Amino acid sequence: MGRHLDKEIEKLKRNTLGLSALVEENVHKAIASVETGDLRLADQVIESDARIDDMEVDVEEECLKILALHQPVAIDLRFIVGVLKLNNDLERIADLAVNIAEQARPLVSAGARGLPPAIREMARAVESMLGGSLDALVNLDTVAAWAVCAADDAVDDLHRDTYGTIKPEIQKDPERTETLIHYLSVSRYLERIADHATNIAEDVIYLVDGDIVRHGGGKRAPRLGPKTPNR
Repeated sequence: MGRHLDKEIEKLKRNTLGLSALVEENVHKAIASVETGDLRLADQVIESDARIDDMEVDVEEECLKILALHQPVAIDLRFIVGVLKLNNDLERIADLAVNIAEQARPLVSAGARGLPPAIREMARAVESMLGGSLDALVNLDTVAAWAVCAADDAVDDLHRDTYGTIKPEIQKDPERTETLIHYLSVSRYLERIADHATNIAEDVIYLVDGDIVRHGGGKRAPRLGPKTPNR
C-alpha cells in the first residue's frame, strides 16, 4: 500500500508541475501579446485555456482519489491538501492570463503599442514572482517562497501608481479613455496574478513547514535554503 501511494503521489507531482509550466508559459505569452501587439500569441493563450481547465480538474480528481483510497497522513496528507489549494490558484492565474490576452486586440485596433513604464515594470515583477513561486514548489524551497511573499507589496504599489497616472490622463485626453482603461485592466489582472503567486508561495511554506502563513498567521524567519518537509 505504501509503495502504491508513493507512485500515486509522484504521478500527482508530475501532473502538477506540468500544469504549472503551461500556466507560466501562458502568462508570458499574454504579457508579450499586449506588449508587442502579437495577436497570434493572444489567440494561443485563449485557445489553450480549455486544456488548462481539463488539467486542473484532473489534478483535483487525483487528489480526491488518493484521499479516498489511501487515507494519507502526516506529510503525505499535507502535500495533497497543499496541491488542492495551489491547483485552484494555478487555474485562476490561467484565467487572468486569458483576460490579459483579450486586451491585445482592442489595443492593437486603437494603434497602441508597448506598455506604459509602470505596467511594464509590474509585468516583469509578476513574471519573476510566478517563476519564483513555481521554482519554490519544484525545490520545496521556503527561502524562495518567502522572497515571493515579500515582493507582493511592490507590485501593489506599482498598480496604485498606474491607477494614479491613468486617471488624470483620462481627464486630460478623453479620446484615449478606452485605450487607457484597457491598460488599467492589464494592470489589475497583473496585480491579481501576483496575489495568486503569493498564495502558491504560502502553500509551499505550508507543504514544507506545516505553517499557515496567510493573513499574517504563523510567520517566522525563513530557513536557509531547500529542506525536507517536516513529518
